Amino acid sequence: MHVTQRGTVYSLSGPENAPVVTLIHGIGVNHQLWRDYQHTLSNHYQVLSYDILGHGGSSRPPEPLSLSLFAEQLRDLLDDLQIESCAAVGFSMGGMINRRFAMDHPERTSALVIMNSPHERSVNAQKLVEERVRNTAAGGPSATIDTSMARWFTPEFLASKNPIVDEVRAWVLANDPRTYTEVRQVLASGVTELIRPQQSIDTPTLVITCENDSGSNPDMAYGISSEIDGAQTVIIPRLQHMGLSEQPELFISEIVRFLDDSIKTDCVP
Repeated sequence: MHVTQRGTVYSLSGPENAPVVTLIHGIGVNHQLWRDYQHTLSNHYQVLSYDILGHGGSSRPPEPLSLSLFAEQLRDLLDDLQIESCAAVGFSMGGMINRRFAMDHPERTSALVIMNSPHERSVNAQKLVEERVRNTAAGGPSATIDTSMARWFTPEFLASKNPIVDEVRAWVLANDPRTYTEVRQVLASGVTELIRPQQSIDTPTLVITCENDSGSNPDMAYGISSEIDGAQTVIIPRLQHMGLSEQPELFISEIVRFLDDSIKTDCVP
C-alpha cells in the first residue's frame, strides 16, 4: 500500500508494461473490496486500486465533495503515477465517478466497466435515497447500516457468516459521519449530471448489475447503456447490490472477457 503526496492511498500490482485497469470502490468501503479482482486481473493487467476521498486511508479536501472532485482525484493519481490512460472499473458510486471521469477526461479513459451503479430514479426511489441521507445526517453510519446490509446482501449470504459481511459492516461504521453523509448526498443528487449528458461517452463500456439490486436495478443498467454507443449490458441473476463480493467469480469473468476484447495496445502507460 502506498500514499501519494496529495493523501490518496493506493495499491498497484501486475506486469509493469501492461495496460492499466483502475478499480474504484463505492460509498462507505475502501480499496480492499477489490482483493479478489486485483489478484485475478493482475495476471494480465497492471491493476490500480485506491481509496476515494475521505474513505479508508485517503484524506479529503476541505471543499464540498462532488463527482467532479472525485474524478479529479483519479486524474491526479494517474498523473502522480505517470499513467497516461486506464480502463476504469467502478462499483456503485464508483460507477458514477468513472462516468464523470470519462466525460471530463475522455483521452485518459480506454474503457469503462460500470457495476451496480444508479441512473435515473423514479420520484419515489429518489425520495427513499434522500431519506437515507437525512437519517445518516441525524445518526451517522450506524443509523442505516442494518437496512443497508439487507439491501446489499442476500439473506442466505448474511446468514452464512462469510467474513466479508463483517468487514463491510466494519468499514462502513468506521467512516467519519460528516463525510459519509456528504458522500451519500453525492450519491443521491449526482446522478442528475450523468443522465443524458451533453457530452456523450463513446468509450467502450460494459454495464453490469444484479437482478435484485433495488438501488441500481436492471432498468437503470439498460438506461446507462442506452446513452453510451455500443455499450454492453450484463444482468447477474438473483444477487443484490453487493453481488460483486458475494459471488465475485461471476463478475470477474465478465470483466476479463470485456477487457480482453476492448483494451488496445495504445493504453500502455
